Amino acid sequence: MGKASRDKGLRRERALVEIHKQSGIAAERVPLSGATHYRGNGADIDIYARGVAEPPLVAEVKARGDGEGFKTLERWLGTHDALFLWRDRAAPLVVVPLHVWLELIGRGLPAPQVKS
Repeated sequence: MGKASRDKGLRRERALVEIHKQSGIAAERVPLSGATHYRGNGADIDIYARGVAEPPLVAEVKARGDGEGFKTLERWLGTHDALFLWRDRAAPLVVVPLHVWLELIGRGLPAPQVKS
């Protein structure tokens, strides 16, 4: 991975942590984006949706300038609140817009303005 890509990833991770904090939800970047398996996970950010005394939700962050791989998901989601993806013999996945995610884990807190 090049320096520009790494720096972009770091900016996105930091921005998501800040968005959660502005919404009243504790969150932190995992050192080295999880490469060291800090606290036993290899995720990019920890989100303390259940409170700081409870284990965090662990999240991976992916950023693509051209949206490669994301555009189809965005089209399928459309204006809906959630998109369920269910592959045979696999657990379903859920894709939700950031404002829906913040409402769900923030117990109805309004979503802050997102800067890209």
